[in-house]
Amino acid sequence: MMRKQDLANTVRNPINASEARKLLDHLENWDGRMSNKWKIRANANQLAMERGDPFDYAQVYKGLRRLEAEGTLRASDRAHLNQALDFLAEELANALGKTPEQARIQIANI
Repeated sequence: MMRKQDLANTVRNPINASEARKLLDHLENWDGRMSNKWKIRANANQLAMERGDPFDYAQVYKGLRRLEAEGTLRASDRAHLNQALDFLAEELANALGKTPEQARIQIANI
């Protein structure tokens, strides 16, 4: 059970169309790197996903897509990649009035 006064610090509003465009731009232009050590990477990605920030989801997604292109992903990497894609698709679909599948296609084309 959650107390009413804690709700504002726990639940955030969905992003709007303007923020969605910024998110797509961030996804396209982010050039950060992830740790080569799988355990450090998995812990960092888990923390990023738990923060609930769509821009963190974008970084997890893009970083793991790069690693996927370079070779195989570990099971935890694949789980985080899929979770980040699901969360991004849901955020963008809601903000841009698209279906989650349309949002996935848009994400994949970046």
